[in-house]
Amino acid sequence: MKKAVIWGASGHAKVIRPILEDRGFSIVALIDKNSDLKSFIPGCPVFQSGDALPFGADDDISFAIAIGGDKGHDRMQIHDRLSASGFHPVTLVHRAAWVAKTVRLAAGAQVLGMAAVSEEAQIGMHSIINTNASIDHECIIGNGCHVMPAATLAGCVELGDFVTIGSNATILPRIKVGRGAVVGAGAVVTKDVPGYAVVVGNPAKVLKMNSAPLENTAL
Repeated sequence: MKKAVIWGASGHAKVIRPILEDRGFSIVALIDKNSDLKSFIPGCPVFQSGDALPFGADDDISFAIAIGGDKGHDRMQIHDRLSASGFHPVTLVHRAAWVAKTVRLAAGAQVLGMAAVSEEAQIGMHSIINTNASIDHECIIGNGCHVMPAATLAGCVELGDFVTIGSNATILPRIKVGRGAVVGAGAVVTKDVPGYAVVVGNPAKVLKMNSAPLENTAL
């Protein structure tokens, strides 16, 4: 049986565990910065993020990252660390999701249950298309993005790296959302969003600007 580790040992890890197991993976370890977390998988150890892992390149182990929210920077840095240690990222598609055959999914991308990704869309590395989200034709999703549950991206929308789209938000066709921007839950985006802006409301307006990338908190 194939082996995998999950970085993250709480709620999102519970969501992606069955997807990994459906693909024939046995979960051999969980990794988390929180030392108080207990393993939810019988017999599977939890390591702290700073621990040396008892696995190497010869073990042929894959990995998935179970950190949601606006932690795209963290997911990419974890990718770099685990890849440098010889681990292989897994791209995950829930069996209840629909992904068109022409979609391009980069390493570590996740498409969760009841999500739909339409023709010729592109999903970047370690981006999450969460439960019941809809990505229409020819959308381009950058690296480390998170499209939260029930959000809708109309056709030809472009998200820069590390964008977060809140639950039930709607992005109208051909809108561009800049790197690191955050679209609030339920917002309706009718015009382009600048990088690192936080937009809310219907129609969405800039609430504030984030002047720097989000701080790394996972390692």
